[in-house]
Amino acid sequence: MDGSMQEFATVKRGMALAMALALAACASDLAPPQKSSANDAPAGAGLNVPAGSNEDFIVNVGRRVFFAENSAALDDTAKTTLDNQAEWLSTYPAYKVKVEGFADEKGSAQFNMQLGQKRAEAVVTYLTSKGIPAARLKAKSFGNAPNRKVKACDDISCWSQNRRAVTVLVTDVET
Repeated sequence: MDGSMQEFATVKRGMALAMALALAACASDLAPPQKSSANDAPAGAGLNVPAGSNEDFIVNVGRRVFFAENSAALDDTAKTTLDNQAEWLSTYPAYKVKVEGFADEKGSAQFNMQLGQKRAEAVVTYLTSKGIPAARLKAKSFGNAPNRKVKACDDISCWSQNRRAVTVLVTDVET
């Protein structure tokens, strides 16, 4: 092989490697890693986050629950997340919680504010039923506030991400 052919082969291998790495990165973004056994640590447990920190709550517990259209009913997935939140909040009682309720952009502003409040209150009620004192919990609606959307588009994929309640940790100093 002459020099230009070797250079071409090297460039070609480099491009193939770059494509493989890019595809691997895309695949990891699309599908969450599968657990290999029931004893696996929660998602994100390999990250170096301090136990009991806001980051610990976000990464290892989860702070969002989602709702069906025009509903404030908690499904099984939401209840599992809230069970984890209740356990964590019981372990770290220094935190108070503001539950922020949201709606998608369909419906009137008044309807969406009311629906966001119902969603936030559903989470507060559930956490209270799991032993978290009501004095530590506050519900607040943001309706379909344009500056607080997870995703903005005219499609169900965006609307479903915006129908949510978010549990936000606050310390006594911050309330």
